[in-house]
Amino acid sequence: MVNEIAPPISIMLADSNPLVLSAMSAYFERDKRFSLIATSGTAEGFLGTVMRVPVQVGVIDWNLPVLGGARLLEVLREHEKAPRLVVYADENSDAHRGAMAAGAAGFVARNGPVEGLLDTCIAVAAGQMVFPFLDVRDLQKDPIHSLSRRERIMLEALSKGLTNRELSKELDISINTVKFHLSNLFEKLSVRNRAQAIAFYYSSRLPGERASREQAEE
Repeated sequence: MVNEIAPPISIMLADSNPLVLSAMSAYFERDKRFSLIATSGTAEGFLGTVMRVPVQVGVIDWNLPVLGGARLLEVLREHEKAPRLVVYADENSDAHRGAMAAGAAGFVARNGPVEGLLDTCIAVAAGQMVFPFLDVRDLQKDPIHSLSRRERIMLEALSKGLTNRELSKELDISINTVKFHLSNLFEKLSVRNRAQAIAFYYSSRLPGERASREQAEE
């Protein structure tokens, strides 16, 4: 039997710190299990490359300018051939929880050994989820994690105090569709009405995510 040698894993790195980016690049270039496709210091640069060139795994800084890691993950979720992403951030930040909720495939702490980053990328390329600092059972208890992208948008619009008719116009959907989404939203959040849903919104992390997006767009 002929032993087949697996092709190297195509990878792209993005980090706002040029020293970190340079150090990561050196590690991946020396490891024959990987093929480093490109690097970037911004989310936009990363996005522009992976939309043109096939990449299996991406390693990103959670605070990557200008979009940020959460928004970058949200954009890439809409693309079928997007790379699986590993968030590389401080262990004591809230990135490990936010990364999984946003759709990342793995998380690695910056202060850990570099072998952990390499091993995580191999596991993620093989289809695994790697979140060593997170109890997945706790995350699944958070109702925010169960909301679809459309339901998050609905909740954010609802927080503005819009009526069903205004929601219909704002989201460009029918009033019946608005009612359908609201019903699902209330059920997932275990609330009974709009006021309780809005109260839940302002007690969650979603307002902070919206503020970050607005600042990035300015």
